[in-house]
Amino acid sequence: MRPNIVTEAGLQTRVGQWWESIPFLTSVVVVVCGVIYLVCLLSGYDSFYEICFLPTAVVSHFQVYRIYTSILFHGSLLHVLFNMLALVPLGSELERIMGSIRLAYLIILLATTNAIFHLFIALLVAHNPFHPYPYLMNECAIGFSGILFSMIVIETSLSGVQSRSVFGLFNVPAKWYAFILLVVFQLLMTNVSLLGHLCGILSGFAYIYGLFNFLMPGASSFSAIEASSWLSSCVRRPKFILCTGGNPSSYIPTYSGQNTTSSGLLTGNIWRNLSSWMPQRETSAQAEQDYRFPGRGRSLGSGQSETVPAVNSDSNLQARLLDNSNPDLSSHLGVTATREPLLDGRSSVAGNAVGATLGRPALLQHPAPSEEQIQKLVSMGFDKTQVEVAISAADGDLNVAVEILMSQQG
Repeated sequence: MRPNIVTEAGLQTRVGQWWESIPFLTSVVVVVCGVIYLVCLLSGYDSFYEICFLPTAVVSHFQVYRIYTSILFHGSLLHVLFNMLALVPLGSELERIMGSIRLAYLIILLATTNAIFHLFIALLVAHNPFHPYPYLMNECAIGFSGILFSMIVIETSLSGVQSRSVFGLFNVPAKWYAFILLVVFQLLMTNVSLLGHLCGILSGFAYIYGLFNFLMPGASSFSAIEASSWLSSCVRRPKFILCTGGNPSSYIPTYSGQNTTSSGLLTGNIWRNLSSWMPQRETSAQAEQDYRFPGRGRSLGSGQSETVPAVNSDSNLQARLLDNSNPDLSSHLGVTATREPLLDGRSSVAGNAVGATLGRPALLQHPAPSEEQIQKLVSMGFDKTQVEVAISAADGDLNVAVEILMSQQG
């Protein structure tokens, strides 16, 4: 009986560690959706027609609440389980980049724009003069998957990868990844909302191309919200990530290169999440490195890291690079990335200056940032001049550039 006890304890420990690694907002969404499903299941509530996104009800009765209730309710156990397992890697990665409050605002914004796109297309198809098709006006859509498709588009754009794997079977160009998933899921599960997923993709592309810039508050607005007294209990939690990048528990995911092939977040990461729960008989002295998020910083809720001096040094370097009073300073600095092991097994990206002495030319010549790279970060609300400097300092790596910009705002 003793081996079984050890196995059960190992599984419980792994589940606990997996849950503690999920940032604050992502874990809140998972809990809320899970609790709502359980309450509906135990109470026998199945009148989803009252809370789903129904275009005809929104138009005729102005039931705007359906825009937000529809994303929190799910129709079956597999529905909520699959969506939440897909949300964990996607939401965790974006939350560590944006911060908890900014991601919460983004989810609300995406839910709203998804509904607007959904309503517009349904009305257009139903009232077109050539072949009216009213079915879409009466389609009842529920679930978080529309937001997930938006997140897929945004995360793929930020990652900079050129291709992604679909269920480990074949690779597709990254810009077509969301559309391929749309087709695959529609073929495998005919009862899913094609229009709801398509509108999620459209909202994701609208965000990365900067069409929502005028709707995105500045960093000072998010900082004011975080400083409010009614949110203080949440901000003090170790899993909460500040939008300003000031939370030492947060870290930005980086990638080894922009031409690497990345596995699909809805496939490989879900399997890795599940397999990470499984107990192992042997453990090594060093914690296994998590290659999904090899970014800088401590793991969530961990103690003080041994690489704090390196982090502080890097922050000083970033401050000098982004100082408006020294616009030419970046031309004298060459930055390379070195990795240092952390206590939790992740690796830390610390900027080491190559030829950082002022007046001495740098040994490395950084390529000029492309307009596409600049536009991606400008669409997130950063200043264009600082974006150009940050991308050059990061040697073209958008994730490191975001890290520099977020640290400078802090």
